[in-house]
Amino acid sequence: MQVAQHLVEGGLALEADAGDVGQADAALLDDGVVGEASGGLELARVGLVAAESQRGVRVSTMNSDEARQLFEIRLSLDPTAAELAARRRTDDDIATMRAAVDKLLPVTRQWGEEALTAHRTFHQALYRASHNDVLIRLLDDLWDKSDRYRRLGLELPPGDEPRTRDLQEHHQLVSLVEEGRAAEAAQLMRDHITHSLTATAISALEDREGAPTV
Repeated sequence: MQVAQHLVEGGLALEADAGDVGQADAALLDDGVVGEASGGLELARVGLVAAESQRGVRVSTMNSDEARQLFEIRLSLDPTAAELAARRRTDDDIATMRAAVDKLLPVTRQWGEEALTAHRTFHQALYRASHNDVLIRLLDDLWDKSDRYRRLGLELPPGDEPRTRDLQEHHQLVSLVEEGRAAEAAQLMRDHITHSLTATAISALEDREGAPTV
């Protein structure tokens, strides 16, 4: 298993350093293994691990400040990608999005990791249809860093109705992009993000930290 995938799937304690985790997980955090898996700096670049003097490598802490910053960036970038996709999508892009949306499941506790993986695959298909290489790289990195917050949101009990609504919005997004309705696609994406799992995770982390909700 790739180290990054192991981290975002919750395989390591979120605030542990290499001295505090079990032997198997500590081995994953060993400099040699991290270097082999990600070129040494890749995990740190996307914020999944941090190197500390005299302490080795530790898993980066999840916190509401980072979650909110990631949310704010996504609220800017993903609607832009949806708008560009509606203007630039090809027949192949539409086919890829249709195939991805047909595999979606409600992102609920019941469906868990399978639903999250399908959810990310769909969003990747959509923003890659923007054909803006810089934007695509930014969103790839953003999703890498945000995945563990989505998994936290999945563990919270907001009810299934919001997640079922999300599933319906994905189908609507494909239709808007296919029909070239750029402004409407961007607005629906913005609304979609506002009610996302990351938004749910922010509230939970703020409550945990005792921070005021903005």
